Amino acid sequence: MTGKNIFLFTTIVPSIFLTIAATSTAALAQQRIIAACASDVKAHCAGFKPGEGRRACVKTRYKEFSLGCQLALVKQAAIRKSCKADVQKNCANIEPGAGRIEACMKDHFAEMSDGCKETISQAAGKSK
Repeated sequence: MTGKNIFLFTTIVPSIFLTIAATSTAALAQQRIIAACASDVKAHCAGFKPGEGRRACVKTRYKEFSLGCQLALVKQAAIRKSCKADVQKNCANIEPGAGRIEACMKDHFAEMSDGCKETISQAAGKSK
């Protein structure tokens, strides 16, 4: 095996696998939030349109939500806090909503900070 091939197998290939695994982890975390909170949002915030109105309702009625939903929301808040600077740097021109920020984060995952990546991994129930 040449030096170039060794470099590819020891550096680039593992990076690709880690990126694929982590980006699917972010999607999985988002899906868990939706699944955990769907019935709570429907029960407590049905009259609010998606966006700021529904977000305000969720914040106001957080204590009425199931424990699973509360946990999912806390994990989401941790990701937002940990990844805020990364999102501002890499996704500044992306309009929030409809999963656009998450899609941008996936597209720029390699440029995200280690702290952001770790928080996403922990939120999905995976750790190093």
